[in-house]
Amino acid sequence: MRIPGVLGGREWPRSKNAGICNGGPRSGGEDFRSRPGRFLQRLMRKPRPDRSKAKWTGDSLSTGRKPTRRLSRKPWIATKGKCRREKKGHAVEKGYIRRWKETSFANLFLLSIRGSDVATWRDKRLEEVSPNSVCLELALLSYLFTIAIKEWGMEGLVNPVQRIRKPKLPQERGRRLKSGELERILSECEIYGGDIGPVVLFALETGMRRAEIAGMTWNHVELKKKTVTLPETKNGEKRIVPLSTEAVRILSSLPRRIDGRVWALGDPNSIAKAFIRVLTRTRAAYENEFKEKKTKPDPGFLTDLTFHDRRHEATSRFFEKGLNPMQVAAITGHKTLQMLTRYTHMKAEDLAELQK
Repeated sequence: MRIPGVLGGREWPRSKNAGICNGGPRSGGEDFRSRPGRFLQRLMRKPRPDRSKAKWTGDSLSTGRKPTRRLSRKPWIATKGKCRREKKGHAVEKGYIRRWKETSFANLFLLSIRGSDVATWRDKRLEEVSPNSVCLELALLSYLFTIAIKEWGMEGLVNPVQRIRKPKLPQERGRRLKSGELERILSECEIYGGDIGPVVLFALETGMRRAEIAGMTWNHVELKKKTVTLPETKNGEKRIVPLSTEAVRILSSLPRRIDGRVWALGDPNSIAKAFIRVLTRTRAAYENEFKEKKTKPDPGFLTDLTFHDRRHEATSRFFEKGLNPMQVAAITGHKTLQMLTRYTHMKAEDLAELQK
């Protein structure tokens, strides 16, 4: 995408080659927010004719000269003219940016991108990926326009993403474990081997996220105090998670690793992949049992389950134990009641028992 001929409130002659997402040979990062602050300040200071040829090289605006700071080793985000360390999820955003650079938008001026163009792209993209993925990619494009308007002096620019309808997202997940599912999954985990079995149980006891579990080290575990400290969570804040008696037993049974990590599955994706393999094998064994009996298995048993559903299950179980919302939020790390509600799915039969 190309920068229109307005920078710092001054008109500049446009260049045929001026673009925003054309990665040059020196570009190490791909985040359009990765702009060295000092270079941007000099760019906005006073008019220079050669600035009209400024193009996006992946990590800064370049006028043919070497950028003031190469960002190839670590992505940065410009904040108030300065650069701060990388944000969480930057690796995923790089993938979104690469896909945007492969579209026809990469050769357009920002001013020439209309809402109808984005709507056409949205409809085609919905045929390839889920509505949630489309919303995330649109959010990245929208943020580009927001930064251009607020920080690049392009006040007359209109954000086309705000003028189109967003894809309708599916209903929030409310999948909870059915009777007999956990026992079968844990039984298959023993056959699969490794840490996946203890990890599944630990997730149910603590409600911790995959990344939080994968990043655990023994330095942050206090078995006597029954706590585990998470120095940095998804929202960027520290959290101390209380451990139940079962969670302490699980950790006490684990061997100590030389690298100091608690789990051999030290990558969040490894945990997800291992759980999917276990679930697939468990479902296959379940179907074989009914095949031998020549009966039809339950189509909803051991299906439509993800590892993240353990966090939903754990949050719901905390409430079933009698904890109040403030106590549950302190354990799970949810910052708002709305988010806590999304992860809470009380069973109607349990609520009926309470009304007796």
